[in-house]
Amino acid sequence: MTGVEIDFVVPDCIAALALYERIFEVEHRNATALEKGSNEATFAMYGSLFHILDENPDYMLFAPKEGQPQSMWLNVTVSDITACYAKAIAAGCMEIQPVTLIEAMGLSNALFKDPFGYVWMLHQIHREVSFEDRVKIMTSEK
Repeated sequence: MTGVEIDFVVPDCIAALALYERIFEVEHRNATALEKGSNEATFAMYGSLFHILDENPDYMLFAPKEGQPQSMWLNVTVSDITACYAKAIAAGCMEIQPVTLIEAMGLSNALFKDPFGYVWMLHQIHREVSFEDRVKIMTSEK
């Protein structure tokens, strides 16, 4: 068996799971109900498996901290970016970039930061643009 699981640490994974269920089409797999710092939860979303864990310094599990740079984010392609983005903002996420149409690339995207410090980039594909055409578009804009 093969596959990929995305694991990340949040201050409270039970609260994070509840938030992600409000924003995305999440298939809840399992979650523990232990004391804070010992919990974990798994869920599937759009064919990917996610595993979130409570922050626990004893195990060197640290959630993102305000003001520290973040070099990764989660890209999610959705069927209705406007509705998904609105759910995220209504659920207390911070706007980074509102829904933006990038006509030449055939897509819209948006960015938000969740209350746990993770950045999410949403995409909605309106039409397929080949890799070669995307490169041409990017090099002609310079």
